[in-house]
Amino acid sequence: MNAPVPSPPRIEPVSLTLYGRDFEAFSQALGASFARYGFAVVADHDLPAELVDGATQRTKAFFALPDETKRRYHIPGGGGQRGYTPFGIEAAKGAAHRDLKEFWHVGRELPPGHPYRRYMPDNIWPAEVDGFEPYVAGLYAGLDELGRRVLRAIAHYLKLDDAFFDEPVRLGNSILRLLHYPPVSADAPGVRAGAHEDINVITLLLGAEEAGLEVLDRDGRWLPINAPPGAVVCNIGDMLQRLTNHALPSTTHRVVNPPPERRGVSRYSTPFFLHFEPEYRIETLPDCVDAAHPDRYPQPITANDFLHQRLKEIKLL
Repeated sequence: MNAPVPSPPRIEPVSLTLYGRDFEAFSQALGASFARYGFAVVADHDLPAELVDGATQRTKAFFALPDETKRRYHIPGGGGQRGYTPFGIEAAKGAAHRDLKEFWHVGRELPPGHPYRRYMPDNIWPAEVDGFEPYVAGLYAGLDELGRRVLRAIAHYLKLDDAFFDEPVRLGNSILRLLHYPPVSADAPGVRAGAHEDINVITLLLGAEEAGLEVLDRDGRWLPINAPPGAVVCNIGDMLQRLTNHALPSTTHRVVNPPPERRGVSRYSTPFFLHFEPEYRIETLPDCVDAAHPDRYPQPITANDFLHQRLKEIKLL
């Protein structure tokens, strides 16, 4: 008689309420989840519901606009860094098919004359959707602040100064993506998002309670991530994996197509890709290198150069 196949492991949520009352426990639980899976689920986030709901409503209103209208906000040659990226442009690195999605990008606002403006273009805003800018800009600010708290916990877990990441990300080239996966036909080529790893430092994702997100575990199985309401899914990006010499892994993940009964339903999610400042040198942390773990990346690279390498690979540049 064949032995039963064990159930796949589950990524246990870590409550953000621990952050203020037992930072050590929060840091260790979060760090252990990242070290094991490259992913963590942060429950009980404190982003205002009115802000999240307002941004979500305006996201849906924008993607419901006619294709011709949306394409007026596409910036050819801009690498998808601001405004609208139409359906079927982005692809996972090495994928045979383009992803089945369209999205809108918002970045950091910089004052006139700031030297980083050569890396970060101005935002554009759709005039057709009332309230789009204040709600979406507010959500950017809220996720940026939440990301800094998560990084403080990661720094603590790595036995660095808690404020280690504060300055490297203070003016980071971070991106908020409003993401729409339209209904999927039965014969659609490819999947909603092909298997990939994220480029950035960490990603914070709202909207993962909708089925589809899967993480590739060490044994080769795909683990579905269905976060509880009021949770944020966080994952390590390639920049932090490189900095930590893979002590914190950037894990492959994907968004699969829905079952037949859900093919006619759109899927929306909102990832925030938290980046280092463009000129930050990604250089392996000394404490993450030893005889058993030699330095995989002896040559440092700036965050901006790393970003541009990867944008070319995923066909946005």
